[in-house]
Amino acid sequence: MIEGVAGVVLAAGAGTRLRPLTLVRPKALCPIDNVPLVDVALGQVSAVTSSIAVNVHHGRALMETHLGERGVHLSVEEPEALGTAGALGNLRAWIDGRDVLLANADAWRSHGLGALTEDWDGSRARLLVTEDAARGDFGRWRYAGAALLPWSEVRDLTPEPAGLYEVSWARLENEGSLDLVPLKGTFIDCGTPSDYLAANLAASGGRSVVGEGAVIAGELERSVVWPGGVVGRDERLVDAIRVWDWMTVPG
Repeated sequence: MIEGVAGVVLAAGAGTRLRPLTLVRPKALCPIDNVPLVDVALGQVSAVTSSIAVNVHHGRALMETHLGERGVHLSVEEPEALGTAGALGNLRAWIDGRDVLLANADAWRSHGLGALTEDWDGSRARLLVTEDAARGDFGRWRYAGAALLPWSEVRDLTPEPAGLYEVSWARLENEGSLDLVPLKGTFIDCGTPSDYLAANLAASGGRSVVGEGAVIAGELERSVVWPGGVVGRDERLVDAIRVWDWMTVPG
């Protein structure tokens, strides 16, 4: 645990690239090895702080129902989603001078946030990153969906749509005052069906993932079947996601 830190899980995004799965449920509720993404993020953040907020916008009703008994602070963004910086601006009164542990709900990490929080003194912004030259955000380093931010980088943010890279991290990088911490283990941004399937298989150790109440009469290979899904006797599902008995999304 880190004293005096506010945890914020970002879960308001539309998940456009993950469609058609996000036409059924919001991205943050899409399950990884039968655990909703937002719950995976909450589990990792709660290892650091018990004071946690989750922002919601897309799929708000489903998110509110899911989070209702989890003891988190709900930050409702209306009439539009506010982005990463706007989300913190909207939460300034709740954060109330504390440093912030930020985590994206759609980021799956095999080894949690330990590397990010080790020996942090609270004076500099610190981002968890993975080496990915093709998709790097900071040279060869790609943001891995979690950050520690001192209050000084949060106090002036406003509840208007904006991104943290544009309003804070680019400046800090230019000033040489942004710490990049390589993660331990695997990181997958669950933004597309193929990445979402990859995260499920990484979490399950490579076996197909079958949700509660699913009926599997056919064959599965490297696939995910959501709760209540059906795979018929004459079907063979390979590298795919099945929702109910009629939606099959190639992974």
